[in-house]
Amino acid sequence: MRKKHKLASSSSPEVDEQKGRTSSSRSVFDGHKLVFTLPVIIYAFLLILAPLVYILFLSFLTADNYGGYSYDFTLQNYAEVFDGTNLGIFLKSAGIGLLTTAICLLISYPFAIFLRDKPLKTQNLIIKLVMVPFLTNSLIRTYGWITLLRKNGVINTSLLFFGIIKSPLPLMYNYLGIIIGMVYTLLPFMILPVYSAVSKVDQNLLDAAEDLGAGKLRKFKEVYLPLTLAGAFNGSLMVFIPAIGYFFIADILGGGKAMIIGNLIKNQFLTARNWPLGAALSIFLLVITFGLVKLYEKIGGDLDELGAG
Repeated sequence: MRKKHKLASSSSPEVDEQKGRTSSSRSVFDGHKLVFTLPVIIYAFLLILAPLVYILFLSFLTADNYGGYSYDFTLQNYAEVFDGTNLGIFLKSAGIGLLTTAICLLISYPFAIFLRDKPLKTQNLIIKLVMVPFLTNSLIRTYGWITLLRKNGVINTSLLFFGIIKSPLPLMYNYLGIIIGMVYTLLPFMILPVYSAVSKVDQNLLDAAEDLGAGKLRKFKEVYLPLTLAGAFNGSLMVFIPAIGYFFIADILGGGKAMIIGNLIKNQFLTARNWPLGAALSIFLLVITFGLVKLYEKIGGDLDELGAG
């Protein structure tokens, strides 16, 4: 009898009316949600998806002798991607990216650990100062380094004045200048995730390590490093990927003498006028980026599950 009563009450007009109101409110909410998300969908399609599809399509076309291309589909462009010269540029770019990432890590960890022990107001102030360069265009900031690094710049002039060197150091128009520019531009992308991870380390663990006689290096190795690997990996990804594509830094501080992937792609579009090859190189770089992102999702997720985030 109780079951029948429950069944009858569940199908009463009041319940049906309530369900109708709920479904009506959901449909209205879904309609409003569509209105708000439609501009984002249009933006993503027109400015992200459509250009990528066009570049992918272009990468299978054939370049002609007049800076254009014909609609003769070929895989030759992707074969040229793995040409010895291009592979050499890829390897140099990867080396620059790895070195830039390593230097940013070496700077970020001591900075984050030092900042962790400061009062909260001091931490907020310093983090804001780290973010200040983002208020200025990175291209303008890179040009500013010319004043510091050129032969008669501030650094060489100061070193000569104090007798530390006898002749100006070649600080730019080479790979050293590119590394300096990359580290300066990308360092905040490493500092922020590393600082975020370091600030979350439990103080009790640090106190326990000190009670057991661990020095600063041992404490870093046994406590900080394992618990902040996710933040370090995140920062490394955000530094490495731009480092192999920031062609304007290589152009300005490398003087066009040092080539990275970004320069190679830019030159194919603007100088060599070989758009299909430039498109193929772009797709290859996109695949590398996507692979690194998937690697981060896998390894970074595993680190978070281990309590390293």
